[in-house]
Amino acid sequence: MAPVRTLLSGLLGAALLMPVQHSAARTADAVDDDIGRTVDYRGLRVTLPAHWRVVDLDENPEACVRLDLPTLYLGPAGTQAECTGRAVAGRADTLHLEPLDEAPERADVPTVTVSSSSTLREAPPRSGSNELRYALRRSGVMATVSYGATPDAVRRVLARARAVAPPPVPTPVVAVPTTGGPKPRSAQEPFKGEGFDACTAPTQKAMDTWRADSPFGAIGVYIGGRARACAQPRLTARWVRRQAAAGWHLMPIWVGPQPWYNAGTGLSTDPSEADGQGREAAEGAVDAARSLGLAEGTVLYNDVENYTDRATWDAPVVAYLTAWTVRLHELGYRSAAYVSVSSGVKALSAHHHQAPQAMPDVLWAARWNLSATVGDADMGLPKRTTNWAGPRRAHQFRGDHKATYGRVTLTIDRNWVDVNPTALGPVGGLPPLS
Repeated sequence: MAPVRTLLSGLLGAALLMPVQHSAARTADAVDDDIGRTVDYRGLRVTLPAHWRVVDLDENPEACVRLDLPTLYLGPAGTQAECTGRAVAGRADTLHLEPLDEAPERADVPTVTVSSSSTLREAPPRSGSNELRYALRRSGVMATVSYGATPDAVRRVLARARAVAPPPVPTPVVAVPTTGGPKPRSAQEPFKGEGFDACTAPTQKAMDTWRADSPFGAIGVYIGGRARACAQPRLTARWVRRQAAAGWHLMPIWVGPQPWYNAGTGLSTDPSEADGQGREAAEGAVDAARSLGLAEGTVLYNDVENYTDRATWDAPVVAYLTAWTVRLHELGYRSAAYVSVSSGVKALSAHHHQAPQAMPDVLWAARWNLSATVGDADMGLPKRTTNWAGPRRAHQFRGDHKATYGRVTLTIDRNWVDVNPTALGPVGGLPPLS
């Protein structure tokens, strides 16, 4: 597929949570704000930079584990009912501490087992989502590190943590997902109907209730990416298996570099560099998909948010998404793009004729016009176009809002989905899905 990349390079080269009060059992005496403060959690004392928030998830179970404000999160994540958004321009340093024996087996984040915070590996494992987990055996704590450009600063915060008391109870080491991963399965039966996406994977109770009481049959779930807005503490291979078994059509979403200026989350304005970022995003998404047990042939969606300066961003966005597509095909997966009608759809449509084989297999257009269809006009496409014709479209027709079914309320976007992976043809030497 290298000639395609060369061709493209030539053609295209031209209110978040407020700080909360925490229990006295958790917070040690405050020190000078210019220096920071110390917080005790399960016998582990952490000294924080002065500007960090502290959010106690036991006291605030609906709080969202957001990744865009410097924060220490304490305790297992709850319902995360307050989560909203998809992508963030600036990822912050955050640290999430929870009991080791209650921590889920995160498939989307590398997990390293160490004896204590003072024995962190010098070279942390690669993470396409800018998140790492450290299972601290001696303290009985799981520490999840999230960062912007590099993990250095927040790893130093964790490395300075010191034990001040033994953990409340002995805790076993949490199992780290093996490289083999779970048995792959299809989670994308052909689907036509209404779907939703939420910033974080809902609880199993919410999924079961909405499966019975809501009009939805598809769900978009954010599996990783450096600009992802919310952590995914419930996103496990088991979660994926349970939703697929219940009949949900899953739309796995990767939130990679975006068309804005930011060292950590921004897309390059140089199409040749954006090409490399697209290939890197595809590799990260495939790693996450495999860890979650999503079979080859699964359609993986790349979230590229809206932009207004098309003269600057059209060429790198198209280079990025075509490189994403080519690399996904090489790895045996199918490609999709979530883009705005006013920007990304126009860019892809305008350049479709230059390299149609490198265009995303499925187009997911964002246009909040409350029209639940995937017709050409609602998708922002020319009338009677053959591009992305057939069951290869999704339309996000309503944005961020609360919806309640069966007395369970979630913050969602609504979509009309018409996607049939079996109709997309072979990819990466694989036959069509059956």
